[in-house]
Amino acid sequence: MEYIKRAPAPDEASDRSIRETVETMLVDIKTGGEASALDYAKKLDHWEGDVVLANEKRADLIAQVPEQVRQDIQFAHRQVRRFAEAQRDSLQEFEIETEPGVRLGQRILPVQCAGCYVPGGRYAHIASAIMSIATAKVAGVPFIVACSPPHQGAIHPAIAYAMDLSGADVILEMGGVQGVAAMTYGLFTGRAADIIVGPGNAYVAEAKRILFGQVGIDVFAGPTESAIIADQTADPMTIVIDLVSQAEHGPDSPVWLFTTSRNIADQVAALLPKVAADMPNEEVVMAAWRDFGEIVLCDSREETVAISDQYAPEHLQVIAEDLQWWKVHLNNYGSLFLGEGSTVTHGDKCSGTNHILPTRRAGRYSGGLNVHKFMKILTYQELDAQANATFSAVGSRISRAEGMEGHARACDWRLRKYFPHTEWDFEVTEQKRYETWS
Repeated sequence: MEYIKRAPAPDEASDRSIRETVETMLVDIKTGGEASALDYAKKLDHWEGDVVLANEKRADLIAQVPEQVRQDIQFAHRQVRRFAEAQRDSLQEFEIETEPGVRLGQRILPVQCAGCYVPGGRYAHIASAIMSIATAKVAGVPFIVACSPPHQGAIHPAIAYAMDLSGADVILEMGGVQGVAAMTYGLFTGRAADIIVGPGNAYVAEAKRILFGQVGIDVFAGPTESAIIADQTADPMTIVIDLVSQAEHGPDSPVWLFTTSRNIADQVAALLPKVAADMPNEEVVMAAWRDFGEIVLCDSREETVAISDQYAPEHLQVIAEDLQWWKVHLNNYGSLFLGEGSTVTHGDKCSGTNHILPTRRAGRYSGGLNVHKFMKILTYQELDAQANATFSAVGSRISRAEGMEGHARACDWRLRKYFPHTEWDFEVTEQKRYETWS
């Protein structure tokens, strides 16, 4: 393995500064409620209007969306909804009898309230509204709150349309930490979210990380990451265009190339600055490439897999021969894009798989947002009296082996109650003691 280009070490001081700022804001908003959230909205977004998007204003915003944009949003919505429905249907409720008189089962229930954050800063993230809200709707969430930062008097009209089409019950014109906090604490709606989902900037991501536990979250998110695996058959220009397309997410968005071909590595290194120079946001792309871009030359495809799994990229493209081999052997990523025809843009905007994905190596243990994130798998059990002859006896013995007398007595009680004339091969609590207390 050889680094043709390597990124500098990350700036941990910056992460600490963001964490301290967000912690202060969350304490202020939890203590001060809606008034504090409004103060931050005024200070950070220069917003003094109503927070809850009124039905009349919602309709006015939707009316501003051009027909072709509406049709494209509808197309993307259909794809995301269909994939989410297939995910939902892959999970089933069931009940089994494991032993005579013992019934075990699982129920699948949606959370009661979901908060969906939709970024609206540098770009109008129309697709993010679909990815989060439509997926929650398919899961059966009965109340969905969406929020997005307002600019120039309102949230972006196309975002409002995507939110409305996808099924948002309430839309908040509020972004940043204050938007996340408002959904978590139930400000302006009276409905505290059970889970907060959606991408955002470093402050939004940190707010979700800190609040996790008080509320569920989709993924621990950092800046967008994209990696490409390429062999000698790949087109260098396709690789460069796709890396540049992902670098425009932000100046801190890593883009990586893992390749077994030195020729590909050298050509990409030479071409990328030229392609970036033609972008309207050249400074963003070049900052991402300069500070976070890497090219790793690998000795074999097996080593390439090992390197890729180590990075666990959010988006992973494979432009190489024998795609099936790569699909079988790669393990750690947020979403996989197989072949030159599958650019990350498809997944980001309209193919149907979700684009809210794990970053910072979280792909080692977690997938991205999916319909199951909004659903709880709840188990239940029912044991009849006869089954207690076995299960209470075992439960009692294991409890005493652990030193948990109270647990043991719960089983003992049932043995004495259901089988009063049976002699047991271990000591059980005297029935008389409970009769005296009752």
